[in-house]
Amino acid sequence: MTAAQGLTKRFDKSSRPVLGGVTHSFAPSTWTAIMGSSGSGKSTLLNLLSGLEQPDQGLVTLDGIPLGGLDDDQLAELRRDRCGFVFQDYNLFDALDVAENVALPARLAGANPRVGRVREVLGRVGLADRARDSIDTLSGGQRQRVAIARAMLNQPAVVFADEPTGALDVRTAQDVLVLLRQVVSQFGSTVVMVTHDAWAASWADEVIILADGMVVGRLPGGDADRVSRAVNSVHEDARRRRR
Repeated sequence: MTAAQGLTKRFDKSSRPVLGGVTHSFAPSTWTAIMGSSGSGKSTLLNLLSGLEQPDQGLVTLDGIPLGGLDDDQLAELRRDRCGFVFQDYNLFDALDVAENVALPARLAGANPRVGRVREVLGRVGLADRARDSIDTLSGGQRQRVAIARAMLNQPAVVFADEPTGALDVRTAQDVLVLLRQVVSQFGSTVVMVTHDAWAASWADEVIILADGMVVGRLPGGDADRVSRAVNSVHEDARRRRR
């Protein structure tokens, strides 16, 4: 189980908290989308759950392991062994070919992934024939597939995705969302995804909505219109409170 318990985070002591006591559990082999307006704390929550940042208060449990008390090396090792990451801007290196990009995080951690394993995950995202191609020859959707293959390499318990479809057209975004669903259904990973797009969020099993650093809504995925209405209602309530 991956969970947040009473998480608070403040970057500027003179301002309001970015997160004001978030509690939520992310069940194994499920996909949760995190939504909210800019500044609601979405990416901060993602960073706290993955151990990239530390909360001021509260407890994070990552795949059953409490993060409190772990040092930087232990956190890095935990992320290497149990986490995968997919970002909007892909975080790929043009100087490396496709296969080298997939293997890079493992190599930086001192591991030596098998060539066969790299080709296997590239095959799962439909890029087995592009292993030795340059990154700059790929489309945006293909680059995101490489990023997903990289995240899948170590069969992670949890995949953290930050706006993975934000730079893609609808058809390409759908291909990426299909792959993320496979990460859950075929690999048994937990996917935690930040998105501003109600349609993308509707692919998830559950949607949570943040406002002013708090979880203010929870609903099942599956219906983009319902998700959109819920988010718009939260935004309208927030505007009324600020008047």
